[in-house]
Amino acid sequence: MNATVTRKGFVVGSVAASLSLAACGSRATAPAATSSDPVEVRVASLKGPTSIGLVAFMDKAAGEQTGLTNTYDFQVYGTADEVLPKVISGDVDIALVPANVSSVLYNKTQGAIQALDINTLGVLSIVTGDASVTEFTDLAGRTVYLTGKGTTPEYVMGYLLDRAGIADAVTLEFKSEAAEVVSALVADPSAVGVLPEPYKTAALAKNGSLSAPFALSDVWDSLATDGSRMVTGVTIVRREFAENNAQAIEEFLAQQGSSVEAVKADPATYAQSVVDHGIIDVAPVAEKAIPGCNLVCLANDDMKSALSGYLDVLSQFDASSVGGALPGDDFYYGA
Repeated sequence: MNATVTRKGFVVGSVAASLSLAACGSRATAPAATSSDPVEVRVASLKGPTSIGLVAFMDKAAGEQTGLTNTYDFQVYGTADEVLPKVISGDVDIALVPANVSSVLYNKTQGAIQALDINTLGVLSIVTGDASVTEFTDLAGRTVYLTGKGTTPEYVMGYLLDRAGIADAVTLEFKSEAAEVVSALVADPSAVGVLPEPYKTAALAKNGSLSAPFALSDVWDSLATDGSRMVTGVTIVRREFAENNAQAIEEFLAQQGSSVEAVKADPATYAQSVVDHGIIDVAPVAEKAIPGCNLVCLANDDMKSALSGYLDVLSQFDASSVGGALPGDDFYYGA
């Protein structure tokens, strides 16, 4: 299933564009444009946090008087497996994908895609009914329930436990889905779990005994010394499209940046848009989840510093998780 939004726009004011772009990076850096003509930009994103920051942009593109230079075709998919073939075949120009998938695609296409920006930082939180768990080191001596064995959640937890010096004191027990983690937490008030948004918000809403004392992204920031961040979602672009349509990339980044800020500033207004675009099913859950989704638009050097370090951590656990090798410097658009 996918949701589509397509509308023709008009020229955007230069002041508004520059202000919006500043929200997505410290500077607007792009290759020399080979065409300044309006184009259709085909954008694919996924259900869940990585698409939430786009909804103000999607709503704007669906209007009659958009103020946009280009046409935007947004489609929301259920899984990354649906998006990857479309990027590889050239049927999609820009896509919002899991962070490690951006590196996998770079390697799979021999560098034919680039990272435009980071759209979502870490969305994993510790959830428990035990009030004595207030900081990461309190996990020592406990079993922690989570999903994602052999994938990024396991590698993130492994890295953080090692950095905190408690790797040998914590047992990770993996469940097949988030609902099983929630069941374990409800059954045992002293149990500790790791849940992503929006599952964390839904679990807290249904179980008053549970709380989320801290987010793993905050733990990462406190432990990392290399400028890396815990990254969930990355916006990628086909290199050929970026090289031929620099003005479209500049407009996309500007609109994405302003969209993220709008959604973060007014979750109540945009929660229904999140539902309308098929990203999350229930508006009240979307409204409560937005503040915890860590929506950002980090571009240029900020993106490179945060993402390259994160991919390096994943690679140390399993090189195949990033496509067999870390991407080269040419992967980072504008950096």
